[in-house]
Amino acid sequence: MKRSRRSLPTLEDVADAASVSTATVSRCLNEPNKVSESTRARVMDAVEKLRYSPNFGARAIAANRTGIFGAIIPTMENSIFARGIEAFQKALVANNKTMIVASSAYDVDQEAAQIRTLVARGADGILLIGTDRDPGLYSFLTEREIPVVIAWAISDDCTQSYVGFDNVAAAKSLAKKALKLGHKKCAVISARTSMNDRARARVQGTRQAVAEFGLDPQALTIVETDYSIQCGHDAFLGLSQVGPAPTLIICGNDVLAVGAIKAAQQIGLRVPDDVSITGFDDIELASVVSPALTTVHVPHREMGRIAAETLVSLTNDPSHPIQIELETSIVERGSLAAPKRTG
Repeated sequence: MKRSRRSLPTLEDVADAASVSTATVSRCLNEPNKVSESTRARVMDAVEKLRYSPNFGARAIAANRTGIFGAIIPTMENSIFARGIEAFQKALVANNKTMIVASSAYDVDQEAAQIRTLVARGADGILLIGTDRDPGLYSFLTEREIPVVIAWAISDDCTQSYVGFDNVAAAKSLAKKALKLGHKKCAVISARTSMNDRARARVQGTRQAVAEFGLDPQALTIVETDYSIQCGHDAFLGLSQVGPAPTLIICGNDVLAVGAIKAAQQIGLRVPDDVSITGFDDIELASVVSPALTTVHVPHREMGRIAAETLVSLTNDPSHPIQIELETSIVERGSLAAPKRTG
């Protein structure tokens, strides 16, 4: 038979069973180090025998905190977020906090609705990816004193707290390393840049590198596509049919790059002898594909951990933004080499 709410044990029941005050029971549950071992043992024995469970709602109201933090990512399909979000959750758990994760599917209206839902459910703070959204949402959160931390991106114009990296600089650095090898004809396979500041920044960085090497950045062929190996594959095939074929394909992420490698091999091109291909993110897939992928290493786990710690600290003082820029690095593997043919 299901137990009615009226018959559930209360804090007072535990206090009576352990012969202590309700305040002592509360300390045992919330700050056990402040209670003697013998008292704590007596209280926890009563908790176990009565099968008592704290009233979370009442505690949240009393403390004006729920211990719940939200994370809204653009998509569940993109594995680049997995490491960071896992580290984010681990850091929250270490601080006795709970995470709720949602996916916006790169839809700004859906993300806005999810932010409002998290606020309605009492989220103490929210992790967001990138900066592309209505500034009014930040005002909405500020008015309610709910801190937000932005990850995976930084911006000189951003007034919010962030823990991210410079996508422009990272993409530019990788493109320059490739162009130094002598590539003259290159193209870009990018994720959709609409409402995706990370993708736009990576294209921008590549354009800057091209310009610095005396090439026309406006002549740079850019193909935008969805996130999947198949999309990278199809994008490469499309580029290969428009001559002259590029000797260098710069991809906005590793998944697209792996698809491009598979397409090149399918039509008989050797990577990197006939065409070099680079990625971005350094997910596990980058090291197991053949040839292994030259890419940009992003410190996903460090970013997730620091973002969680920053968000927790902001609950005490959300009025002073914390902005942390992390370093990326280039991982050189077998997919990049000097061109053996001119573009």
